[in-house]
Amino acid sequence: MAKRSRRAGHGRVLAGGVVVAAVAAATTIWTAHAGLSDSAEERPAAPKRPAAVSPAIAHASDAGPRGVNITIDDGPDPRWTPEVLEVLAEHKVKATFCVVGPQAEAHPDLVKAIVAAGHRLCDHSVEHDTTMDTKSKSYQAQQIVDAEKSITRASGGVRPLYYRAPGGAFTPYSRQLAASHGMRPLGWNVDTKDFERPGADAIVKTVKEQIAGGPTLLFHDAGGDRSQTVEALREILPWLKDQGYVFGFPER
Repeated sequence: MAKRSRRAGHGRVLAGGVVVAAVAAATTIWTAHAGLSDSAEERPAAPKRPAAVSPAIAHASDAGPRGVNITIDDGPDPRWTPEVLEVLAEHKVKATFCVVGPQAEAHPDLVKAIVAAGHRLCDHSVEHDTTMDTKSKSYQAQQIVDAEKSITRASGGVRPLYYRAPGGAFTPYSRQLAASHGMRPLGWNVDTKDFERPGADAIVKTVKEQIAGGPTLLFHDAGGDRSQTVEALREILPWLKDQGYVFGFPER
């Protein structure tokens, strides 16, 4: 949930199986000829740490000057995330979901659904503490890294590409830490205030009035009744297309 006082802002399967089996057999034969032991062949590769990214807070869209980034915070939620995903799919829009660690652990099926639909993941901490910028570095690290691990496990191995501090409570340390883990700090330009439930019309009005100020829009799919958000998205997404905007992801 955004903090009011901050502005950071599935035939081919059989054929594929045959190919895989053939490749596996060839690999076994090659291994035997090469004199490699089974244990060496089966030893899993060490996981690669993602490449570092910029620690600067991202606002721009990778879709260019008419690009818009839809970002959805605080979920996943079993009631509202499926509805948000349905609206996005209906309008063929991809979004970035800023996921809270415990919510990812509780609903890994939804995290996987987000990824399967082509959306991106963002680390939104463990406890959604909007005062993180006043806490110790060890606390900030625990909140960011533990959430990253929870989200990656829940997704089946897909890492979050961004980190959004709850309420925009970034610090130089948290931005550098997230960036070193391959997560670009993510801000926003348009805070729709949907978490306050001002009515779908008010949410739509905010977007229409403020979209000229920047491309990254902030919505929520958890933390309460999000029916207004769903209703607003049904109107906002086609309106943005009609205005000549295209949908992308935050820059990396």
